[in-house]
Amino acid sequence: MLAATRRSGRGARRLLPWLLLLAAWRAGSAQLRYSVPEEAQHGTFVGRLAQDLGLPLAELVPRLFRVASRAGGDLLEVNVQNGILFVNARMDREALCGRSAECSVHLEVVVERPLQVFHVEVEVRDINDNPPVFPATRKNLFISEARALDSHFSLEGASDADVGSNAQLTYTLSPSEYFSLDVPTSTEQVNPVKLVLKKSLDREVTSELLLVLRATDGGKPELTGSVELRITVLDANDNAPVFDKSLYRVKLPENSSNGTLVISLNASDPDEGSNGHVLYSFTTEVSPRLEAYFHIDSVSGDIKVNGKIDFEETQLWKIQIEAVDKGNPPMFGHCTVLIEVVDVNDNAPELVVTSISLPVPEDAPVGTVVALVSVSDRDSGANGQVSCALTPDVPFRLLSTFRNYYSLVLESGLDRELVSGYGVVVTARDAGSPALRASASVWVEVADVNDNAPAFAQAEYTVFVRENNAPGCHLVTVSARDADARENARVSYSLVERRVGERLLSSYVSVHAESGRVHALQPLDREELELLRFEVSARDAGVPALGSNVTLQVFVLDENDHAPWVLPRGAGGPASEAVPVWVSRSAGAGHVVAKVRAVDADAGYNAWLSYELQAAPNANANAAGAASAAAGGARLPFRVGLYTGEISTTRSLDEADLARQRLLVLVKDHGEPALTATATVLLSLVDSGQAAAAAASSSRAGAAAAAAGGAAALLDVNASLIVAICAVSSLLVLTLVVWTALWCWVPAAEGACGPGQPALVCASAVGSWSCSQRRRQRVSGDEGVPKADLMAFSPSVPPESSSADSGVQQEIFGNVVDEKTAKT
Repeated sequence: MLAATRRSGRGARRLLPWLLLLAAWRAGSAQLRYSVPEEAQHGTFVGRLAQDLGLPLAELVPRLFRVASRAGGDLLEVNVQNGILFVNARMDREALCGRSAECSVHLEVVVERPLQVFHVEVEVRDINDNPPVFPATRKNLFISEARALDSHFSLEGASDADVGSNAQLTYTLSPSEYFSLDVPTSTEQVNPVKLVLKKSLDREVTSELLLVLRATDGGKPELTGSVELRITVLDANDNAPVFDKSLYRVKLPENSSNGTLVISLNASDPDEGSNGHVLYSFTTEVSPRLEAYFHIDSVSGDIKVNGKIDFEETQLWKIQIEAVDKGNPPMFGHCTVLIEVVDVNDNAPELVVTSISLPVPEDAPVGTVVALVSVSDRDSGANGQVSCALTPDVPFRLLSTFRNYYSLVLESGLDRELVSGYGVVVTARDAGSPALRASASVWVEVADVNDNAPAFAQAEYTVFVRENNAPGCHLVTVSARDADARENARVSYSLVERRVGERLLSSYVSVHAESGRVHALQPLDREELELLRFEVSARDAGVPALGSNVTLQVFVLDENDHAPWVLPRGAGGPASEAVPVWVSRSAGAGHVVAKVRAVDADAGYNAWLSYELQAAPNANANAAGAASAAAGGARLPFRVGLYTGEISTTRSLDEADLARQRLLVLVKDHGEPALTATATVLLSLVDSGQAAAAAASSSRAGAAAAAAGGAAALLDVNASLIVAICAVSSLLVLTLVVWTALWCWVPAAEGACGPGQPALVCASAVGSWSCSQRRRQRVSGDEGVPKADLMAFSPSVPPESSSADSGVQQEIFGNVVDEKTAKT
């Protein structure tokens, strides 16, 4: 095209409207079209591909500008730096397309981000690189001298592998006074070139003639081929065999079996005898390949199939037939048989699948190109018309891009957690009868995207652990599962850090990042922390990471690790000192003279206290008391309430009782093992007048007497409260019994440091008791400082032998104890 432009400016102006029309056609179509001459050298410029596609040169490398599929191998290549399409290897048009009028190489050019596919068609123009070729370089002709003027003698023409004007042949014959050349004017040139006898032959004058037949093509520069004609003049055999037609046309289905009759030829010879006996044969110019496919009976003239006839290999057979008589010399007749092979649907479609975007992310948008599909069928007509379809129930579809080229695109959203991959089968079916099919499969793997957060197996974990646990004790194992894959499903655990009181949560517990095992870092103290509520976070390793939290409740169960503690009677006085109490000898039976008060920092049965009188440490006092009791013939004058700690008289006091008595009170809890404390009470027995004088002389003694009086007043008030509290306690006991029965059926929560539920005590050392359970809780959650609530017990005390203690006595012990107060 460039050379033509240089030769003539006027020619270029004439071509300009056609070039504009061609450009408009290109813009409206889905492809680019270039042309390049065959045999072009490596590196020959074909076209500015990137510029014609409208792609900036700076984007070619980042967008992976490349040729994705090549119908013609590696004949063409593109420079990704400047976007120029150039010749990469030698192109022989005759090898690529044979004698087809059109010859093109189809390319698919792909760029990504976003993905675009362009179709490029490069026409390979024919050049005159093949000269005309005759079947043989020499041909022998035998012509009788008796042949009439204007007799025609058929010659095998030359063939040219080029097309168009490069294959248009003209024939010339070397100068001769006997012969001229008759060249057919038909464009098909199915009629042979003929020698025409224009002057009678005389064997006696000239027995042999040498002529040269030349064929010249229409290329520039033109190429020629020649054959030497050796003509032998024979003696008269006046009539040559003559066929009914000079040209026979026959249609033959491909794949016809051997022995199938193609045509029966008939040539007549009016001579008699051997001069009229005709034999048939292929001319000597017939190639061995043709003889491998067809056979002619020399006597009958029947042409039959001798090999496999394939339409895709040869669509038209041209056979030169020769009929010769047995005259001397023999005479020849010629005809041409054109066998048109009819296509049969014997070729299944061929599929080629080229992967583009595999694997496909599960969040890929609809319309994403997954693969390129090209289909072809060697048959022709309806037998070569191919339609494609996909297997059902896959989220993909085929999009036709150009002729027999398709794109496999995503039609709907993907979810790897539901389906991790698809086996997509592309089926091609031609329109022949019966139709032939071919299929190709491609496995489309769905790549994981981090779209699922870890999910815990439980909504909340509840753990029970006994206090004073060993450091590093395993509390519970949390587990979270992520539906994603690989890194997106790799879960790690961590604490949601916060403050518990004045300390960080991480000083109490820890969680293993991989296993989710939660451990206690230090011994837990129920008196400090009864409920530890915190959160554990699970996060995956995706980008961006996703996570979720779960709440853990760790209940600290009580252990009997605190002994009872006796409260001091006076402000500032130590609890271990003996408490002096003045008692009037006029006090009657049942008179409360003092009260021992004690508390226990534990909870439940571990904090349920009982009081007992012990033998006094002073042996003399005990002996004197015993002697006094023996002399009076009565029991000891004082006793202590089992659960109240109140010291009261068991009888009326008399002169025989010792003036000073020391009582030792043992305070014991109900833990296992039980812990104890003691309190010493000094009782001074005085007359009524002496008690008043003693109170006036000593302020300390007066204060003690006031305290004793206050205790008596308090006892009167408590009597009325006991009745009300007993009714409430009875209802509470009934509720606790029902709740305990239900609780016994509940399985214990996970935890390696203690039992799953608090222990229930249904009996004690003092008799039968109603089942009681701790109802006290210290909570350490988000609200901060632990709190204390009420512990209630409802024991049933058995009756004692004394008349003063006859009947059922119910006592309520209610203490609201703050931990800091108890420890001060």
